[in-house]
Parts: sequence; structure tokens; C-alpha cells
Amino acid sequence: VRVRKTRNAVCFVVDASWSMAAEERMRATKAAVLSLLRDAYQRRDQVGLVSFQRDYATLLLPLTNSIELAQKQLQTMPTGGKTPLSRGLLLGYEVLDRARKRDPEVIPLMVLLTDGQANVSMGDLPPQAECYALADFVATQSIRSVVIDTEHPIFERGLARQLAVHLKGHYHRLEDIREGGLAELVREELRR
Repeated sequence: VRVRKTRNAVCFVVDASWSMAAEERMRATKAAVLSLLRDAYQRRDQVGLVSFQRDYATLLLPLTNSIELAQKQLQTMPTGGKTPLSRGLLLGYEVLDRARKRDPEVIPLMVLLTDGQANVSMGDLPPQAECYALADFVATQSIRSVVIDTEHPIFERGLARQLAVHLKGHYHRLEDIREGGLAELVREELRR
């Protein structure tokens, strides 16, 4: 009897809009991606990265298990501009949905790093309502989610926590995660 190992597809969706924490978010995410890829090879896991800023979302790293590709693709990670959270959510969903269509046994996980504030819409809904509606949809698609709240505690409005509720996902604060702990937090989610 041959037993196939379950493969995970982890897509980081990172708010790269302008803020003092944007560079820090991107650095933490890049370190987590590379750390997860180091041990992904044995399990045949794949890791990808979507960033969103201005009025678009970009697939910076397609789902891969290649550390070399990740290092090359993640050398430049642009930051700045507005926050098209819906576009980031949609692209993250599409990346994971395609992975699951290619391999129905893959287990998808979306890891969002954001303060939860949306200020650019794709359609007619107000940005925040659109992003919550999209999160509700993602939650119905059997895609597990984790929201890492990057908002400074002094300015907390609870938008990232609300996003996690809509996604039916887990919620964590970025400052509660110790150095290098983002990758470990994702590993814990994958073991659940």
C-alpha cells in the first residue's frame, strides 16, 4: 500500500500599500516564504506570494517549491499607494483554486498580512463592503485562512479581526509574533 503525503499550497497575500510598516511586512513575509520553502521539498508543499497596492494585485511568486526561484522573484517587492484589498483577496483565491483544480488532494491556506482597511473597489460596492463580501465567498470555498493584523495597536480599528471573521479564519497580531515566527505560525496552521 502506497501512502501519498498530503501537499499544502500556501499563498501569502500581503498589503504592500504605503505605510511605515510596509517594508517590515514584506521583509517578514519574504523570510517566512524562504523558511517554509526550505522544508517544503520533502513534503512537496508549495508556497506563493501575492502583493496588492495602488489599484492592482500582483503575483510576485507563483506557487513553487523552488528556493532559487523565490529568491530571484522576491528581490524586488514594490511598496506604496492605496489598498485594493479585494483585488489581493481575489488573486490569492484564484492562485489557490487553480492549485486545487490541478491536484484535488492539495490543502490550500491563505495567509493575509494586512490592517484590514480597503480603500479601492473593483466594482460598485464601497471598498470595505466589497472586501467582506469577497471574504464571505472565499470562506464558502473550503480555503483555510489566517489574518495577520499589521495595524499598530494604538490605531486599532478592528478591521483585520473583522476580515478574519468573514473568512472564518484565525486571527493574529503581527507584533505578537516573535522574530522568524511567521513561518512557525504557518507551520502550526498546516498541522491543524
